[in-house]
Amino acid sequence: MANEESKDFNRMLHDNKDMPKIQIITDQKSIEKYGGKRMYFAPPLDYDQVMKQVPYGQVVTVGEIREYFAEQAGADFTEPITAGIFVSIAAWASHQRTSDKTPYWRTLKAKGELNPKYPGGILAQKEKLEAEGHHVIRRGRKHFRYYVANYEAVQWAIKEV
Repeated sequence: MANEESKDFNRMLHDNKDMPKIQIITDQKSIEKYGGKRMYFAPPLDYDQVMKQVPYGQVVTVGEIREYFAEQAGADFTEPITAGIFVSIAAWASHQRTSDKTPYWRTLKAKGELNPKYPGGILAQKEKLEAEGHHVIRRGRKHFRYYVANYEAVQWAIKEV
């Protein structure tokens, strides 16, 4: 995304774009990659609602949210590209609100990686996570990536939202 400060992310958050829906895919490579044909699309607001539930000191990954949605919808998997976009929309929408904030910094990418597309980038997410007691580590030699150390130990188990 670009020009985040000039966009109305709260409007985007409430635009369901005819979702939720399940789409049957026929591409064999995708079926093998994701383990099935029934692909679920969750609306942006659903991501925000789950992200709001993550308790202080705990984290969740986008993948776990996707698995939860697929299970709830009776699908094989949740579409990954829109999931990443909608998580970012939820983060920016929260950033633009003065109340009813979403603790988006607790939602991580795969393997506990921090998300550079959140408001303030990696540094802001790192500061918020460290303020909650997490240890953030840097990996890589040229292209650094940041991760919550031992994120599995503080993963939030998604229940009914």
